[in-house]
Amino acid sequence: MTEKNVVENFITHIIDEDLANHKHNHVVTRFPPEPNGYLHIGHAKSICLNFGVAADYQGTCHLRFDDTNPEKESREYAEAIKQDIQWFGFDWHENQFHASDYFDRLYAFAEELIEKGLAYVDDQSPEEMRENRGDFNRPGTDSPFRDRTVAENLQLFRAMKAGEYADGSKVLRAKIDMQSGNINMRDPVIYRIKRMHHINTGDAWCIYPMYDFTHCISDAIEGITHSLCTLEFEDHRPLYDWVLEHIDIDCHPQQIEFSRLNVSFTVTSKRRLSQLVEQGTVDGWNDPRMSTLSGLRRRGYPPAAIRSFIKSVGVSKKESVISMTVLEDAIRNHLNKTAPRVMGVLRPLKVVIENYPEGQVEMLSGANHPQDESFGSREIPFSRELYVEQSDYQENANRKFFRLTEGREVRLRHAYYITCREAIKNEAGEVVELRCTYDPESRGGTADGRKVKGTIHWISAAHAAPIEVRLYDRLFNHPKPASLENFMDAINPDSLEILPNAMLEPGIAGQDDEVVYQFERNAYFKRDKTHETDKPIYNQVVTMRDSWAKIEQESG
Repeated sequence: MTEKNVVENFITHIIDEDLANHKHNHVVTRFPPEPNGYLHIGHAKSICLNFGVAADYQGTCHLRFDDTNPEKESREYAEAIKQDIQWFGFDWHENQFHASDYFDRLYAFAEELIEKGLAYVDDQSPEEMRENRGDFNRPGTDSPFRDRTVAENLQLFRAMKAGEYADGSKVLRAKIDMQSGNINMRDPVIYRIKRMHHINTGDAWCIYPMYDFTHCISDAIEGITHSLCTLEFEDHRPLYDWVLEHIDIDCHPQQIEFSRLNVSFTVTSKRRLSQLVEQGTVDGWNDPRMSTLSGLRRRGYPPAAIRSFIKSVGVSKKESVISMTVLEDAIRNHLNKTAPRVMGVLRPLKVVIENYPEGQVEMLSGANHPQDESFGSREIPFSRELYVEQSDYQENANRKFFRLTEGREVRLRHAYYITCREAIKNEAGEVVELRCTYDPESRGGTADGRKVKGTIHWISAAHAAPIEVRLYDRLFNHPKPASLENFMDAINPDSLEILPNAMLEPGIAGQDDEVVYQFERNAYFKRDKTHETDKPIYNQVVTMRDSWAKIEQESG
């Protein structure tokens, strides 16, 4: 039996009932992004739900761009959205649509509402409409233009379409109920004048429909059966239904709301993400510290791991904030099984093995995955001069330090036992080289059975490949940055550390750029080839262990 994309939940129960009652015989969902920015981790839940539900029921999922606000939309964003969806492993096949595909029909439906006395042209200023709309404690006030005749409204609306009025001077409103307890039903605006070049229709239109008018009609035109959206649209559902009930259209999709995905230590507002880019806090929408899907992709998050995370979170109507630790654990669990092991030294310290023959090189064998023999093995060159991590040496170390210090023996991963004899310092008193000896009989163990407690990684200096390593921490040091008066106050100044002199085993950088490696004892890394200059760059995907759980717990 094929594994389901979506765990059983209240939405699947609704679909099951609809199919059992023959309300539908084919499930059609849609993912309707606005091409005004890059998708983020919050969108991942909607992608997995809409495309996943359709796949689970052998149905269809449409990709429909909600391109009704040309002021902020671009083809760059539209193409990035498509790349993100395909990266996730989903495909809309021939079912790519745009709200702008229906502009002619939307306009005709607007005229239909006018002819039925259910829409009118309003000349009030935005400030006047805002004041007369009322609030949760005060009912709205009818517009002085609400009782215009059908003929006058048709004439004015057609003049709006013809470009005879200035931007913002008039709008078309649905005539519903200014006394409604649901503010969305207080004669909402359904068309406004906006002279902006559109990415698909060019300059053909100077009036554009609003989202609440467009979305439900687009769903109906496409035969969507279940219109799945996040909880902030729950109060918009009466308007969704009202529009479809008052126009001549056969299909009436069911809008169903679910809780959005919120992850700690992130922001998912496009406005805030855009601010980070525009102010230069990050180096673009795909900065690996961003919560955008393109940022997570560049950082090296496997899409399968994110899908697994989304699946574990589940679908409900209860809003919550998921710990970043849960997401990072999902990434680690996936990479622990799929990432080949190699040795990379991030902060090199030179080691000279004084009793190893000069000029000699021997090839040692190292398993590519200690728990999975199918990964095979690789040859690793070993020579007299090596690099180890600076942190693997400590002067005058206590008995609990099991790595390199004078007189102490350690195991080199896949190689020999070595003993540190002397540390060479520069004029500043910094250790720049270790002088060691090795036991040529210790490869794979010793005849006398002696044990050492420390095992460290290394790289042959003559064969090491120079790389740049970028260590990423969380962009924010507050678990809920959006809750602050100024979310920028929570920027973590240590979110990026660049190590320009790191070293990697030979031959690794020339392999598949899409492979995520575990640099043993360090972290998981993926090559960032598209952003390189003079040497390979490796981005830290995720650390070996969670270092934020305690911080998150203390932060509440």
